Amino acid sequence: LEDIAMSANAKLDPLVSQFETEAEASSYDKWFRERVRESIADARPNIPHDQVMAEARQLLSARRSARRAD
Repeated sequence: LEDIAMSANAKLDPLVSQFETEAEASSYDKWFRERVRESIADARPNIPHDQVMAEARQLLSARRSARRAD
């Protein structure tokens, strides 16, 4: 059991992982997988990528225009 605790707290190489320890990486992996499961189970209709991008461009354009008006 002590070996497991030590490996969970082992420092990870920053060139290999964005996390400092195995425990952080494992916690993130668990969170991420749950988010994916929730997304797959979501009954709302999907929004096409092109529609999302068009809406985002409109929002950004409106914000740029508002900034220029100030």
